[in-house]
Amino acid sequence: MKILQVMAGGDHGGAETAFVDMCIAMRDAGVDIEVATRSNPVRVPALEKAGIKVHTLPFGGGIDIFTGWALGRVIKKFQPLIIQTWMARGAHKTPNWNALKTAQRYLVVSRLGGYYKTKYFKSADYFNTITPDIKRYLTDNGVEADRIRHINNFAEVEPIEKPVFRAELNTPDNAPVLLALGRLHSSKAHDILIKSIVSLPHVYAWIAGEGPDRAKLEKLAADLGVAERVKFLGWRTDRSALLEACDVCVFVSRYEAFGTVFAQSWALKRPVIVSDADGPRQFCVDGEDSLMVPKNDAAALTTAVQRILSDKPLRDRLVAQGYKRYQNEFTKEKSVAAYLDFFIEILKRENIL
Repeated sequence: MKILQVMAGGDHGGAETAFVDMCIAMRDAGVDIEVATRSNPVRVPALEKAGIKVHTLPFGGGIDIFTGWALGRVIKKFQPLIIQTWMARGAHKTPNWNALKTAQRYLVVSRLGGYYKTKYFKSADYFNTITPDIKRYLTDNGVEADRIRHINNFAEVEPIEKPVFRAELNTPDNAPVLLALGRLHSSKAHDILIKSIVSLPHVYAWIAGEGPDRAKLEKLAADLGVAERVKFLGWRTDRSALLEACDVCVFVSRYEAFGTVFAQSWALKRPVIVSDADGPRQFCVDGEDSLMVPKNDAAALTTAVQRILSDKPLRDRLVAQGYKRYQNEFTKEKSVAAYLDFFIEILKRENIL
């Protein structure tokens, strides 16, 4: 099966990481993949290293007519059966088969990882959503339920090529370490993590990510007197090594449509504290596979950290149940199979296969 994956994408982000992971996973499963995306110093080399042909296009704003024209040329040459679009701009720039009338008919399947305005998805024949609630959002906006399939993100856990040593990050070997993975943006609530360790004098926080709030967060850590215990690691590609090196993963976003980080924690057998944002609330079970705290509540996070660090039976139970959830619901194999099953189903429904 030939699949063209289309994403504009920002410099960094969870959706961008999931995009690369899925493209490579499909390639590894034997699917003939090509990619159209913006030029990016991390994303493009990773895809090309995996043997995937990448078409770099501008994906500009309303006056950018080149991207749509160039995508048409890519489609005509590659002749995919499925074009999977990611996020709004990729979908908006992708021409439907009715607009191109290529020799090989294809279907546009838009993957939604958030509550995007449906006006950008006029070219979509079908939809994937990464949570049940995003599927509900689409049906509330007039999309027929049989055109939508909810499929979980998978928790990619890359092999650990190089361990992360605490000494390299100026962190004592015996200090409890909290790890946060995500863009330095207010939606990720890294400020709540920083505030939570003020009254936990021996706890360190590692924050792996990059984004517009770096200076603000660094100033907050300095103002609260915890700058020596908060380590800003920048954008990292060694998620597995960081999770292995930490004691607890903290994922307390203010807004999170899904949030692959909690499943990655489960996969690496690390206890995780989540917020009650939309994504984690739909998947995590407080006290069974995670501890859940209210959004924007630093005091509740402090209490949860104290509880999880002081109660080994609790940690062991959360890790065991989380790993079971990962194996049953969030492996790469299950996710790729679910996508390919859906694609084959709709291609047969449309008499393309």
